[in-house]
Amino acid sequence: MTVPASAQDIEVELLEELPSIGREIARALVPTRRGGPDGSLPDRRVMVTDLVQDADRFAAYSRVCGFTLRDTVPATWLHVLTFPLQVHLMASADFPLALPGLVHVSNRMRLHRPVGVGEAVTLSSSAADLRAHGSGTQVDLLGEARVGDEVVWTGRSTYLARGKRPSDSPAQDATGPDLPKNAPEAVRTSPRNGGEPSALWRLGGGLGREYAAVSGDVNPIHLTPLTARAFGFPRTIAHGMWVHARTLAALEGRLPAVYEAAVEFRKPVLLPSTVGFSFAREGGGLGLCVTDRAGSRVHLTGSVT
Repeated sequence: MTVPASAQDIEVELLEELPSIGREIARALVPTRRGGPDGSLPDRRVMVTDLVQDADRFAAYSRVCGFTLRDTVPATWLHVLTFPLQVHLMASADFPLALPGLVHVSNRMRLHRPVGVGEAVTLSSSAADLRAHGSGTQVDLLGEARVGDEVVWTGRSTYLARGKRPSDSPAQDATGPDLPKNAPEAVRTSPRNGGEPSALWRLGGGLGREYAAVSGDVNPIHLTPLTARAFGFPRTIAHGMWVHARTLAALEGRLPAVYEAAVEFRKPVLLPSTVGFSFAREGGGLGLCVTDRAGSRVHLTGSVT
């Protein structure tokens, strides 16, 4: 059902429950003409209202990602709840980019206040800012969580479609150096520049399936070596959002009640493997970095403020 949100707002596609990511991926594999008549993004917000969080699933998610089980949830859990709405939008025929092959390149989220696992949340997602990039086309998927009328979490996930660019948009610079110019100083002086990681995480070959079971993200590149090879990877890769969540879990005792976390996914983490984690204080926040065991290959950079 689609209803107008307000006279000043885009339309809302109201769903009765969160969609199945697996079914949405299967829907996206059906060949179809993509995008609106002018190749634009869908002009609507997908929403599920008053979702009761599954405490058992949250506990399992916490174990897989390394969080201490608490009554309040980390920002990445609210991303997990909102992610099926993103996939629903990206799998729709009026979305201009094909879901298979989209690469999640960065994520930014803000926890506006502590959210209890017992609170019902209204979740929504919309697409914004279709733009050219040196490697193809980028787009942002926006997420929001409310408790009643209060916004408690917001997120922005940026995806890259390699290849064709929008014809009416100039290309941004290509990816450039391994680290962005605005990377926190703690990241610029990270183990990749000759130091040793402060912690090593040994990741098993089944981690992708474990995270898929608690997150619902059943993208084939994370599940088995066979399905990963079908998409060009030598073996399964860890979910980027698991790596992101694991960094927040490692910083759990240092996180304030309200924070913003921003990461860039630099290189995929092949499974099984051992990765290194480092962080350092910078100004009022923390810079963080995930590398290979030797500190020479960067998988993720980010900051928490």
